[in-house]
Amino acid sequence: MAAQIRVYRQKIASTTSTRKIFKAMELIATSRIGKARSRVSAALPYANAITRAVSAVSSQTEVDHPLTTERSEVRRAAVLVLTSDRGLAGSYSASALKQAEGLFEVLRADGKEIQAYVVGRKGQQYFDFRRRDYERVWTGGTDAPEFETAREIGEALLSTFLTDFEEGGVDEIHVVYTKFRSMVVQEPAVMRLLPLEVVEEQVQQPGDLLPLYEYEPAPEEVLDALLPRYIESRIFAAMLQSAASELAARQRAMKSAGDNATELIKQYTRLRNTARQAEITQELSEIVAGADALSAS
Repeated sequence: MAAQIRVYRQKIASTTSTRKIFKAMELIATSRIGKARSRVSAALPYANAITRAVSAVSSQTEVDHPLTTERSEVRRAAVLVLTSDRGLAGSYSASALKQAEGLFEVLRADGKEIQAYVVGRKGQQYFDFRRRDYERVWTGGTDAPEFETAREIGEALLSTFLTDFEEGGVDEIHVVYTKFRSMVVQEPAVMRLLPLEVVEEQVQQPGDLLPLYEYEPAPEEVLDALLPRYIESRIFAAMLQSAASELAARQRAMKSAGDNATELIKQYTRLRNTARQAEITQELSEIVAGADALSAS
């Protein structure tokens, strides 16, 4: 009986220690989520402004630009998958990878080859475990993305898009990320990055009209300057959305884990007290039995 009590005490101690870790990670995620949401909001005006500029140039001119023109035949597609560097974030990375697998199946059904690009160690581990090839991987800082990383990713994707198919290039590019709706809802989503599909992050007022521009230099040169920045801003916006979603998922997962640990401690405490009471009852019974034996003799 004493051994059983000792086991329960060890379980209570270890669960209490684990709960402290859960609570600490919950507090860290809670403190960072506010900044992450602010970064998403701060990046939105620039993304909308450059989107409207690209929309105006594309719609007001008859420019045959390689980034805005649909390919006659799509034979290979690049897919950028955004996951997390660390675990303990619930189903955040698993949901993004599941969304990516669904996209892979659709692309393969259309007869397209796939080139995978991965952001986050969880995505890298997923591909390595299944021995799947990927072109490049970026790790570090998925919960606090930097614009330089987005620029590097944009340059790599743009380079492979402008490369001929025979030389290993791709005909279209997709991004799989997690869209931040609220602290409770985060949805995995797919965005086709190239050929360009101009989509604004916010619904504009019905009376809003695209501005009229006079181009100096020519529209082709304007698009050459705008489109790489547009691609970088779209990738960075997706990374910020994913970062906010990761922190929200981790905060919710750690709170749930902490509550479960508290409930487990209560159960172990109850079992320990029951075992201790049984031990005391047994000792009293042995004492009474010994006293009766002595009195009878």
